[in-house]
Amino acid sequence: MTTTNGSLDGKVALVTGGSRGIGAAVALRLARAGADVAVTYVNGKEAADGVVRAVEALGRRAVALRADSADPREAAGAVDRAAEAYGGLDVLVNNVGVGLLGPLDSLSPQDVDRVLAVNVRGVFLASQAAAAVLADGGRIVTIGTCMTQRVPGPGGTLYAMSKSALVGLTRALARELGGRGITANIVHPGPTDTDMNPADGPYAPAQAAMTALGRFGTADEVAATVAHLAGPDAAYVTGAEFSVDGGHAA
Repeated sequence: MTTTNGSLDGKVALVTGGSRGIGAAVALRLARAGADVAVTYVNGKEAADGVVRAVEALGRRAVALRADSADPREAAGAVDRAAEAYGGLDVLVNNVGVGLLGPLDSLSPQDVDRVLAVNVRGVFLASQAAAAVLADGGRIVTIGTCMTQRVPGPGGTLYAMSKSALVGLTRALARELGGRGITANIVHPGPTDTDMNPADGPYAPAQAAMTALGRFGTADEVAATVAHLAGPDAAYVTGAEFSVDGGHAA
């Protein structure tokens, strides 16, 4: 059993899209801080089960919930299921998202509907459901993108639009829920080494060159900021944007 740092002892967290990449790194970070963790997945059951085993190896409870954030009932229902499984909820991490990029004239109405359903509506509905079950002093942390602050080239219209909507949602949630001590913040990753966007991929050199540090970030570097915002030291931080982008927006 691995020792945790205890800052989230006794807390329950839900990480949407937590079966891989940044979501999986966040789930493990929160577990190391002492939280019991639920993760959602759509098709990656094996990967989600692997995250559950890794969390349990840290001495925390974990559960994987299949939930499609494009489905309004499942987006909200995952929150209720996580709270029911553990008898409450303290942290919601809105990590799930669709990263559809392409020329403006190539994007169909169906593409628009799909991206907005997951990246905007699903996040709103999960946050709405969380507001009803979160303990006072709870946390909502949403994963945005560096493209809300700087779009370095063509092809990002739909994705940047969808993630930019989450900035407004975050600020409004901070006002809506602040009376209960619940904070809402958004983290903007830059180019991050994941299986969907590997640091050794064909487009990686150009992406790395757009950062001040000249490299990709790691999923754990993003997760570290999320874990801080989920913990007690960030109790006076709300409605804020945090760039973990290597200076992409500098």
